[in-house]
Amino acid sequence: MIDFSFTDAQLELQRKAREFAQQYMLPYAHYYDETGDFPLPIIRKCWEAGLMNLAIPKEYGGPGLGVVEQCLVVEEMAAGCAGMTTSIYVNSLGVEPILVAGTDEQKEKYLRPLTNDLKFASFACSEPYMGSDVAGIRTCVNKEGDYYILNGSKFWITNAPYADYFTVFASLGPSKRHKALCAFIVDADTPGVKTGPPVKKMGHRASATTSVIFKDAKVPMENMLGEEGHGFRIAMKTFSLTRPAISAFSTGLARVAMEYAREYVNKREAFAQKLRDFQVIQFKLAEMYMKIETARVLYLKAAWTADKGEDATIPASVAKAYATDAAMEVTSEALQIHGGYGYIDQYPLEKFFRDAKLYQIYEGTSEIQRLILGRYALDGYTPAMEKSPSWRAKGKPDF
Repeated sequence: MIDFSFTDAQLELQRKAREFAQQYMLPYAHYYDETGDFPLPIIRKCWEAGLMNLAIPKEYGGPGLGVVEQCLVVEEMAAGCAGMTTSIYVNSLGVEPILVAGTDEQKEKYLRPLTNDLKFASFACSEPYMGSDVAGIRTCVNKEGDYYILNGSKFWITNAPYADYFTVFASLGPSKRHKALCAFIVDADTPGVKTGPPVKKMGHRASATTSVIFKDAKVPMENMLGEEGHGFRIAMKTFSLTRPAISAFSTGLARVAMEYAREYVNKREAFAQKLRDFQVIQFKLAEMYMKIETARVLYLKAAWTADKGEDATIPASVAKAYATDAAMEVTSEALQIHGGYGYIDQYPLEKFFRDAKLYQIYEGTSEIQRLILGRYALDGYTPAMEKSPSWRAKGKPDF
């Protein structure tokens, strides 16, 4: 039976995240967006509030929450500040490969410290010449004795300068593509590992993004996740579990943009009447609301599928493709409603617009999601009709 109600525990978690976002994130979002400083004080408050590392199991000191709960928190926080939320949530992305493929020893060593103190785990997959094409990774790894030697570079790595360790994807032979891909846990203080300077970005400026360079970095054999050649499936499994949260990010950002627009039209007048009285404005708000409601249902379905232990790849792609496009559309329309005020930083609409664009790009672009879904529609989908009947009637029925 379908049930769209949340448990008391989920509602309490949602309330807690909403209050945190309104008290600690939204009031400081402009400062961190303007300066590009890393919001370490806010992130520490978030860790102290127990709103980070939500997926870490209880046996390793975490709350052991599901994807649904993580998404509820992310939606509320993204409404406070998308950039801060990216730096907060990336710990979940960084540890997911360990949750997916790590041994008990690896989990004890690398998960528990995150719950004992504020530490950072970064996900290192994208490269200067490779983004969504995970099988095209060029960072190389060679086995030498009891170590794997890493050489190459990663780009667009969130929180890299502050990371205590990275989950890294590298290839035993780039020409073999996905068959040669491996996953590793690499301590940030490993000799031969260094990070580049922060890159200046259009949006999500409160989130530190840099390159990571590996030069003859020696990684112990016991730090491999899974087995040789298992990296691609680990990455895909990780994305199926984290993409619902990107949809929740998008939903939260779209929601707060709509709420600002709603407040503005209740105050602003034009042609001797409130903006809210114009039908065109009401239609814009209606479209925003429909997109937000749809995006939330889609990310909850994807999260629910993941929490059931089923393959969430397809619902996660549906949710991410729709919600990220919706966020771009809603923030654009909310900015339009504000007119000139939307274009300057007296209101946060221009920030919302800049922040929304990233959701269509990271963790698999909108085009990649459509590629996944197109292939599924052609080769994985089971039609309801075994064989399409002829649409031409065979004459008058005799019954």
